[in-house]
Amino acid sequence: MPLWQLLALNALILVAAYLLLWAIAIRLRDVSFIDAWWPMGMALLAWTSMALSGGSGLHGWILALLVTAWALRLGPHLMRRWRAHGADRRYEEMLADGQARGWSFGLSALVFVFAPQMPLQLLVALPVQMGQVETPLGFGPLAIIGTALAVFGLVFEAIGDAQLDRFKSDPANKGKVLDTGLWRYTRHPNYFGDACLWWGLYLVAAETGLGVWSFLGPILITFLLTKGSGAPTVEKGMENRRPEYAAYIRRTSGFIPWPPRKD
Repeated sequence: MPLWQLLALNALILVAAYLLLWAIAIRLRDVSFIDAWWPMGMALLAWTSMALSGGSGLHGWILALLVTAWALRLGPHLMRRWRAHGADRRYEEMLADGQARGWSFGLSALVFVFAPQMPLQLLVALPVQMGQVETPLGFGPLAIIGTALAVFGLVFEAIGDAQLDRFKSDPANKGKVLDTGLWRYTRHPNYFGDACLWWGLYLVAAETGLGVWSFLGPILITFLLTKGSGAPTVEKGMENRRPEYAAYIRRTSGFIPWPPRKD
């Protein structure tokens, strides 16, 4: 199947999925569960791409299995967080902006959440889609490095999330800043791990011919994590809620793990 047809069919699948999720959000009056769909949707795109392309070699299987392992860890984690803490402040602010314009909840959710996320998901997932279209004879050094980087990113992200969950579960830590473990070296170990995973997937896909042109995916997710809806929105107002956070910012790398600076 030509690449453009595969991407077009995947886009239609995503449109159907997002319309269903939008209807659920209207019913619940909450959109925050969309975060849990993000990794699961990536895995879905990998498997639909494999099916539509007529089957893949080792590269395609590695891509699909890696993104599925990531999704099965992160998706339930984000769902548990949503069920435990309710609506996400970031989405609440987006919806409030729409409602301030006189828009309904449904229109606000569509314009600010579901409509933007659908094409973003399709673009970020380019490596696991394009990497299914054409497979070389051998599993070369680029794919080996990519697999190792993706596994590293998956584990790094999981450890960061586990450390944060453990920290938050202790009532004595309310209002405090986590600055131990991986969080001593980067303010966002989960985001750094996520970026490593997608760059690793890109390297695997790059050995498949057309996959080399899927670089927009890891570039886009890295931008979103560092400059878009990731770190900037998480840190917005953090200094007001946690007085120690200003000092934490001064001494701790914002993304790439690095030994802390002296205050």
